[in-house]
Amino acid sequence: MKTLVVIGLGNIATRHRKNLRYLMPKAKIYAVSASGRRVNSHVEYADEVLNSIEQIIPLNPDLVIIASPATFHAEHAIPLIEAKIPLLIEKPVCTSVEQATQLEHLSQQHQTPTAVGYCLRFMPTAQKLKALLIDNVIGEVFHCSCSVGQYLPHWRPTKDYRQTVSANAHLGGGALLELSHELDYLQWLFGDWQVSHAILRQSKQLNLQVEDIADVTLHNSSGVICQLHMDFLQQPAQRHCVIVGSLGRIEWDLIENSLTQYSIEGKKQHYWEPEWDRNLMYIEMLNAFINVASENSSETFATQNIASITAATNTVRLIETIKNSAQYVGEA
Repeated sequence: MKTLVVIGLGNIATRHRKNLRYLMPKAKIYAVSASGRRVNSHVEYADEVLNSIEQIIPLNPDLVIIASPATFHAEHAIPLIEAKIPLLIEKPVCTSVEQATQLEHLSQQHQTPTAVGYCLRFMPTAQKLKALLIDNVIGEVFHCSCSVGQYLPHWRPTKDYRQTVSANAHLGGGALLELSHELDYLQWLFGDWQVSHAILRQSKQLNLQVEDIADVTLHNSSGVICQLHMDFLQQPAQRHCVIVGSLGRIEWDLIENSLTQYSIEGKKQHYWEPEWDRNLMYIEMLNAFINVASENSSETFATQNIASITAATNTVRLIETIKNSAQYVGEA
């Protein structure tokens, strides 16, 4: 019987436990509080609750998912990596390059399969977009424009948004870290980026001590320019990416789950399924991680499309470069 552990008791941890139960109904699933506090009540989709991180290693679990706040990821991951227990760490992998690099090196040293939960890679439109770019359907790519925005108080309606991870720097909050999916998929699609210009802003709408708006211009070695916008303010939410090439453009709407190509020959709808069950991308990510955990090779990471610890470290490094080079508006 499989033994599985999920660290964290928040919404994403509950989702992971539920999906693990669906994928492996006969497995024994343990839940652990991220803070190490004793939990006396029943935890949904868990067979048993552990009272400390230290109790995990003697169980020799088949895999562990770390769904604690990002500032705790290194603390929780290090002993598990050293014990060679396969890990899926929720994004971002850490809040500093120093910690992310430490986990990357330990993972390589101990040959521990370590992946990071950038689930947007598992949207069907994301998979199709990558294939279209590999096939050069829009020719040489010149430019991309990516934008993501959602009103923070609507993210978790049952909680005071000011008390959430997203709103607090000491928990890894701010638009760049919380919305880092965009930076991950841009590197997954196009490779490494350099920062040309960045402005980070603190609006008066939410009264946060972290950036709630980020505007960044990036460039890569192929000459592609990317303009990226992120915010915690938009109502209703929007998330899209437009890629312009010598033979046309592709528009990707992540909320509508649509992918449309435009060329001189007209419009081609490659995908459109707005009612698609978004939980499927989490299930596909778990399936990919299970494959990676069982085979533990760099080739498996590439074929499964799951974010490796190295890719996630590069994302944290890019965020740190943006923060260090940015012009700040407000107090962020």
